[in-house]
Amino acid sequence: MLNGNNMNKEPITLNGLEKLKEELVFLKEKKRPEIVAAIAEARSHGDLKENAEYHAAKEEQSHNEGRITEINDIIARANVIDVTKLTNDGKVIFGSTVYLENLDTGDKINYKIVGKDEANLKEKLIYFQSPIGKGLIGKNKNDLVEIITPAGKKSFEIKDVKYI
Repeated sequence: MLNGNNMNKEPITLNGLEKLKEELVFLKEKKRPEIVAAIAEARSHGDLKENAEYHAAKEEQSHNEGRITEINDIIARANVIDVTKLTNDGKVIFGSTVYLENLDTGDKINYKIVGKDEANLKEKLIYFQSPIGKGLIGKNKNDLVEIITPAGKKSFEIKDVKYI
């Protein structure tokens, strides 16, 4: 790759790296042969210009190979951060789990701060570059934090920080 930015290390949790490796195995060993078989099957139907199955399979192949390349790139740049090996001084860092209280509503919530490919709000996994992630990193247990989110300004107290 000519783009020097691709050499930047990408922080990732151990769990995130394992999930990417599992996806890579699935794409290479299961999905790729299925697509190749679908292309061969569609080819056997004759005229490729009018063959929608063939074109759909070729497009799926392109997406699959693109994702394989993307995962290989992420793994090559992965900087695995295992917070369980670090001394917990109450500071919010990449990979830590932050227990918050929303000072406006009294709601309690926790987030694990993760890399881009792991982020999943439903699972309370937030991207470290997201507004909440950026607002929390570097803060400490018992700090009061104001975060500007798309839904407006939110005030939190950091109740606990765990390296799990």
